[in-house]
Amino acid sequence: MNTVPEVREEKFRILEDVFGFQSFRPGQEAVVDAILSGQDVLAVMPTGSGKSLCFQIPALGRGGLAVIVSPLIALMQDQVSALNLAGVRAETINSSRERAENVDSWRRVAAGKVDLLYLSPERLMTERMLEALGRLSVNLFVVDEAHCISQWGPSFRPEYGALSRLKELFPSIPLAAFTATADVNTREDISTKLFSGAPSEFVAGFDRPNIRLAVEPKRDWKRQLLSFVGDHRGENGIVYCLSRKKTEATAALLVDIGVNALPYHAGMDMAVRGANQDAFITQDGIVMVATIAFGMGIDKPDVRFVVHTDIPGSIEEYYQEFGRAGRDGKPAQALMLYGLEDIRTRRMFIDEDDADDGLKRRAHQRLNALLAYCETPHCRRVPLLKYFGEETAACGNCDGCLEPVELTEGSGIGRKAIAAVQGTGQRFGAAYIVDVLRGRSNERIEGFGHHRLPVYGEGAGIPKAGWQSIIRQLLSGDYLQLDSQGYGGLSITGKGHALLNDEETFHYRKDSIDGSRRKRQPKPVVTGEPLPQTGETLLAKLKELRLHIARERSVPAFVVFHDRTLEELARQRPGTAEEFAQINGVGKAKLREFAAPFLALITSRDG
Repeated sequence: MNTVPEVREEKFRILEDVFGFQSFRPGQEAVVDAILSGQDVLAVMPTGSGKSLCFQIPALGRGGLAVIVSPLIALMQDQVSALNLAGVRAETINSSRERAENVDSWRRVAAGKVDLLYLSPERLMTERMLEALGRLSVNLFVVDEAHCISQWGPSFRPEYGALSRLKELFPSIPLAAFTATADVNTREDISTKLFSGAPSEFVAGFDRPNIRLAVEPKRDWKRQLLSFVGDHRGENGIVYCLSRKKTEATAALLVDIGVNALPYHAGMDMAVRGANQDAFITQDGIVMVATIAFGMGIDKPDVRFVVHTDIPGSIEEYYQEFGRAGRDGKPAQALMLYGLEDIRTRRMFIDEDDADDGLKRRAHQRLNALLAYCETPHCRRVPLLKYFGEETAACGNCDGCLEPVELTEGSGIGRKAIAAVQGTGQRFGAAYIVDVLRGRSNERIEGFGHHRLPVYGEGAGIPKAGWQSIIRQLLSGDYLQLDSQGYGGLSITGKGHALLNDEETFHYRKDSIDGSRRKRQPKPVVTGEPLPQTGETLLAKLKELRLHIARERSVPAFVVFHDRTLEELARQRPGTAEEFAQINGVGKAKLREFAAPFLALITSRDG
């Protein structure tokens, strides 16, 4: 193998000749150098920052075989297709392929004709595969989406936990782990489970400043969703739903108003699900309505919006999911709708999981952090990035910054709500507490004698939606907590008792009480110098050509060229192969494969 200095110089040749880039993006080169020098690495890099290059370049630079562990078949297949088009000898062995195809791929691996082999953790961690790899010149192991080790290992993907054996079985081979989503505790968990010692750690930052963040309490979620998606007609988007049934119904709802929406969940027929995914990846103007089964393997750069119709389980999940928007760096929007019922459902999911008590506690804490994000009256990026260990000033690109809300001293209002919880025995849910506060008369309230409580009817002047928001804010501020194991009953925390005893204060968002709604923000304006009209016309034709080539080769369109490359082609209008080679994203293999048809279009009268 080459010496380390020679290998490090080799990185620039690979970057330009194979991948077609003249320079590294911020944060990439240090990770590449560490892996090339044989260090174990844990890299946390935001979606869209080019983390795949950070292990693909060292894999080629070190020589031998690199084994890439990836959680989803779609993700593996897309990366292999992209590498093959770039002239890289990459293969995947997975359950979606015919046995004969897998056998042929393994023969090429065994013959030393493969540089990168993509495997699922389940396939890798069989004794047969581990023994077979032990006989080959493996020079690097990479674990992609490494947060799964912490979040999925115990209950969903046990083989991710089994990856801890890699350093025991292959102690001299560098191991690199990558993720876009890991707070301090998750990083410590990954390091403990995956590495025998402390790896070199790189955290490139979590901010996605091009994504406008917004949260709305659920009022009429269907109307809220239709209004938002209606403002984004013709754009690519993802709508996340908590259940399969809701996914199907929501897709139908959008179709009814003329949106090209498709459902996606794990319970669908595999062929239909695959066809819907392919349509979303290869076509424009499609809204995918999905459960969390959709997304991790999707590398579509021009998703303009992500909507959550239900609250996710944690800030990590939310960050991962809304981060599928705006991977091209252009403005995008993320909207979350949430309500008290979502919170109770999420608490129930955590408590019914098979995980141990420690993991359940961490899951509840993560959900609490997300609730605090939802109810913050200030900039949303501040608590979001603080959760991941980053400090930031107000971002200017979220609903909290664009439409700051008025805060009102509401200790008296908070005490009324807590007194109602205390007076009813700390076992009723929010809906019942609101009925007591507003003085509603019904058999249940009278049967329990709660109409005789001093606080009964004391909140009649505040609308139902206002009290619901106050209770959410009391939950977010840790004055109240939800009993997720029962029926969503509210109980009082130490902080809540302090408020009740006039030893604590409470401030609330005034807009939630008076029933006013935030004016929906206009769509983000695309920044940067726009293409002239002739350039836009050419770009559309370049995209048509790209789609035609992609369909001929049965690969996603972005595997041929990313939008950024097509935009540079439309702006620069190269006329020769030499000029074409200077475009970012055009390596030697793609120059050979695609220069002729794209140059023919650019230089033709039609271009």
